[in-house]
Amino acid sequence: QQQSSSMPLLALHNRQISWTPLLVLGYLFYLLLGAMVFQHLEKQAETHFRDQFQLEKLKFLQNYTCLDRQALEKFVQVLMEAWEKGVNPEGNSTNPSNWDFSNSFFFAGTVVTTIGYGNLSPSTVAGQIFCVFYALFGVPLNLAFLNQLGKGLSAHLLTLERWVPKPGRAQVQYHFIMLAIFLTTGTLLFLVFPPLVFSYVEGWSYGEGFYFTFITLSTIGFGDYVVGTNPNKHYIPVYRSLTAIWIVFGLAWLALVFNVGADLMEKFLQLKWHKSDLSLAERATTKLEDEPEQSRIHIPS
Repeated sequence: QQQSSSMPLLALHNRQISWTPLLVLGYLFYLLLGAMVFQHLEKQAETHFRDQFQLEKLKFLQNYTCLDRQALEKFVQVLMEAWEKGVNPEGNSTNPSNWDFSNSFFFAGTVVTTIGYGNLSPSTVAGQIFCVFYALFGVPLNLAFLNQLGKGLSAHLLTLERWVPKPGRAQVQYHFIMLAIFLTTGTLLFLVFPPLVFSYVEGWSYGEGFYFTFITLSTIGFGDYVVGTNPNKHYIPVYRSLTAIWIVFGLAWLALVFNVGADLMEKFLQLKWHKSDLSLAERATTKLEDEPEQSRIHIPS
């Protein structure tokens, strides 16, 4: 009887971890889905822009017959190298330096937060070596700082919950209300209002500002939109420094949101399999209880 009754428990334990392959398959399916959607949305536009660019080069050669294709391609290569070195081809030599203190502070923030826009990087060997060791110690320091900042935000939420103690279901409802307030306030402060500022200062549309905001705070950092890089605009000296501070607090908030989402997803998968396991265990237990009494072996204690 003891051996038979332990079998449902063993099956329950084995099936509790069986949601992991499902998560792996779901993750791979999500990547494949994203690849297909991006390919469908972007490949045709890329082909159009490539053809348009080649057409513009042909028009340029027709208007300036003193140049040949080889000279034009060499000039395009010079432009590409300048862009890779962080020099904006627009404007002239009087453009502000990319390595003044404000911009350097902003770059240091993108290093330790692993955003890495890619529009600016060290070009000297000494700068590259320093960047490696700076990131080696700065990334763990940044993670520890964000973790502590997240704990502080969580502690404030718990403090607010203790102010209004409610038993039973009311406590659960109050917990969800506080979570909703936390998400709503953070969304307004870090995702809704900042694009308005960026749209005004950078001249972007609100959609572009919102896109930059989320891509930055999620540390994806494509680098297609970066604040303070337009040579035709005059920025206040502390503009990018203030943006770096906003990024730090926004990272802490969005990291908590991602952690909550991941926990909810894991609990949903575990709960789904747990319910299935409980049903299996109940059926097995019912089957054992329905067996004739004489077939059981009683072991005295």
